[in-house]
Amino acid sequence: MSESDRATLAGGCFWCIEAAFKQLDGVESAVSGYCGGHVDDPTYEAVCRGETGHAEAVQVTYDPDVLDYEDLLEVFFSVHNPTTKDREGPDVGTQYRSAVYYHDDGQHETVERFVDELEAEGVYDDPIVTEIEPLERFWEAEAYHQDYFEKNPNKPYCAANVRPKVQKVREKFAGHTAD
Repeated sequence: MSESDRATLAGGCFWCIEAAFKQLDGVESAVSGYCGGHVDDPTYEAVCRGETGHAEAVQVTYDPDVLDYEDLLEVFFSVHNPTTKDREGPDVGTQYRSAVYYHDDGQHETVERFVDELEAEGVYDDPIVTEIEPLERFWEAEAYHQDYFEKNPNKPYCAANVRPKVQKVREKFAGHTAD
């Protein structure tokens, strides 16, 4: 497994992004965690209070023979709003910012080109504010955050916010979803 077989993405609540990526055939794992902050080994509580500078992120490990990095970016940019700064749906704060943490120069070039193409095509009415940064460190979130949607599909937040993203991936990317 190489670093180029991983993608680290932040697009609001990590429960939403993790659950969306777990729908894809070729995704070997999707782990919720924290990126982009200035504190070692952050806790969920400290991240939520805005004390650490981290974003809620998901690290996706995938099989490049089934999906490529650009496929992951297509899903990522379709399941969250990359034009709202520090916000996704009902969640507000820097921990909910849109960000791509690239693992190598190839990913950096790909995501820059991908965003430029989205902008040139006018896919969104507003400018994309997604941060594009090198991955410095990914901190895995606490165990109770992992597989959250799978364990809690009927909790109000999951029903209202996660389920629609999962359904969107299943419909829009049906040719790439695991059954």
